[in-house]
Amino acid sequence: MPFPIHRPRRLRQHKIIRDMVRETHLTPDDLIYPMFVTFGKGTRKEISSMPGCFQLSVDEIAKEAQKVHKLGIPAILLFGIPERKDERGSEAYSSKGIVQKAIKAIKDKITELIVITDVCMCEYMSHGHCGIVKKGKILNDPTLDLLAREALSHAKAGADIVAPSDMMDGRIAVIRDILDSNNFEDIPIISYAAKYASAFYGPFREAAESTPSFGDRKSYQMDPANRREALKEVALDIEEGADIVMVKPAMSYMDIISDIKDTFDVPVAAYNVSGEYSMVKAAAKLGWIDEMKIVMELLTSMKRAGADLIFTYHAMDAVKQLNK
Repeated sequence: MPFPIHRPRRLRQHKIIRDMVRETHLTPDDLIYPMFVTFGKGTRKEISSMPGCFQLSVDEIAKEAQKVHKLGIPAILLFGIPERKDERGSEAYSSKGIVQKAIKAIKDKITELIVITDVCMCEYMSHGHCGIVKKGKILNDPTLDLLAREALSHAKAGADIVAPSDMMDGRIAVIRDILDSNNFEDIPIISYAAKYASAFYGPFREAAESTPSFGDRKSYQMDPANRREALKEVALDIEEGADIVMVKPAMSYMDIISDIKDTFDVPVAAYNVSGEYSMVKAAAKLGWIDEMKIVMELLTSMKRAGADLIFTYHAMDAVKQLNK
């Protein structure tokens, strides 16, 4: 029956009642904190375009990981910034690579923290692209072996989960095969399955020092205009062995998160990327918005859209807010 029998405001009158009927609950277990590890010692360099985020040397990232763990954040994601780059990204799969050292240092201090590693070549390649380049073209199939070797090196160093972000076709199958062949069949894969060629990545490229020296990444990352294609990418990655699938970016792609959640029976991750983070920070600095209210609303909306996990640079601040 119409008004006045039905009054939706009845359930909004009291905070306790509002909390009781709330449909979406954000918790610390939903959040994953991305971190950047660099060479050197005692290094803690703030990223100018991402206030509050830092490039950390191995010794410093181990200390920071302890702080993350104490807050109740269950997992971190590691990106590496090597001292040397070359045309085959050899530091990416070296047993003495920067990420491999960071994994061991963190695990020596905290065994309970889940360490996820980004598997990609862009930070390690002299040209900044995510694969081998020949005559200006990013080569798909020759790159797969390098990605597989990188993922295996992370697993050997002690990574709990590997997360390929390169968007090369077929990389999930190749990585699953090399992990299984080396007795790492229990290592899950988080696939950056629907990773769009987005302008929101701008600050990250400063953070990871991975800006391409020529062209762009549109030949391998997805067109932001495409929706159905995301379902195709996800279906292929699940078939190849992905355990969790990710949408990146998150804020402008919540329709994609929702589509994937409704279509597939696997956990869905959302990546609240650097540009999304930096916009909030910049507006808050100018006094235009309430930073934490915006952060909590954004993260809750990502979960409401269907994200089971959220990678976010806001994780530490968000958990402090949740724990109040």
